[in-house]
Amino acid sequence: MAGMTSTTTTTATAQFNPDRYQRMHYRRCGRSGLMLPAFSIGGWHNFTDRDNVVEMMTAAFDLGITHVDLANNYGPPPGEAETQVGDVLRREFKGHRDELIISSKAGYRMWPGPYGDLGSKKSLIASLDQSLQRLGLEYVDIFYHHRFDPHTPLDETMGALDLIVKQGKALYVGVSNYRGPAIVEAHHQLQQRGTALTIHQPSYSMFNRTPEHDVLPHTGRLGVGVIAFSPLAQGLLSDKYLDDVPADSRAASPTGFLQRDRITPELQVQLHKLNDVARERGQSLSQMALQWLLRDERVTSVLFGASRVSQIEANVKSLDAAAFSAEELEKLDAILAE
Repeated sequence: MAGMTSTTTTTATAQFNPDRYQRMHYRRCGRSGLMLPAFSIGGWHNFTDRDNVVEMMTAAFDLGITHVDLANNYGPPPGEAETQVGDVLRREFKGHRDELIISSKAGYRMWPGPYGDLGSKKSLIASLDQSLQRLGLEYVDIFYHHRFDPHTPLDETMGALDLIVKQGKALYVGVSNYRGPAIVEAHHQLQQRGTALTIHQPSYSMFNRTPEHDVLPHTGRLGVGVIAFSPLAQGLLSDKYLDDVPADSRAASPTGFLQRDRITPELQVQLHKLNDVARERGQSLSQMALQWLLRDERVTSVLFGASRVSQIEANVKSLDAAAFSAEELEKLDAILAE
């Protein structure tokens, strides 16, 4: 994909970098025809202020990041991220829709009652219709079932994804937060209907290596792409927590996934060791952690969130570093095993 040039006419509302496709690496998503950028940008908690959404999406696109990852409940409030992105697509990105991959999901609680959650046909179809209205789009490029539903037959959930593709509301479908056997069965259920399971989205980082034995062996064999979310382990894999817990950090907040008691002296020793390896490579710890995920060709893309343009730029620079040597990977494995 390097060397591609855009033939789309840029509108007066946005002037994008004409060299954007030369600045990014693209990987094939499993055995599909879909190419995703090595890095994708997500709108979980950072896409609620319009000015910030414009800034983040424009900076990402200028660097060749063509994939914007959303879900029905991203906000707050739920749905706000899709509303903001839809407005930006209509205004700043007018004429560029076909250069973008827009994804959304359903499966976590979105509205009251028994149909605003999990994986029933009713829930998935209704949720996607709402998402398309908020985004102002006729279709999304990828639609995911956001999490496995133990209460709904997988046949029904995959049947809903198949119907969504055949209705033209999504070009590709995927699953997120599924474990190995469920991935295999989801692929089988869709394949029987003539639709491909194109992509899986697991949490994967240096501090969460479960996908290496529970996801990647299956997706690799089946030809399913993988996009890793939470690649920095909620910010742990940065220089933020090397010596303290900053007052404005996630770990200092009384709510959220990352709690202060996670930042132990033992963890900080481990972070310092990882940081030393990153310095030897001429990278920040977060840059090394992102590049480490891409060492495996079965990983199609790495999904990160950002609140500042400088974060996006720094993350993309990790693509410029030398490939890991066998010795470096062994050293990192030893540190992570601690």
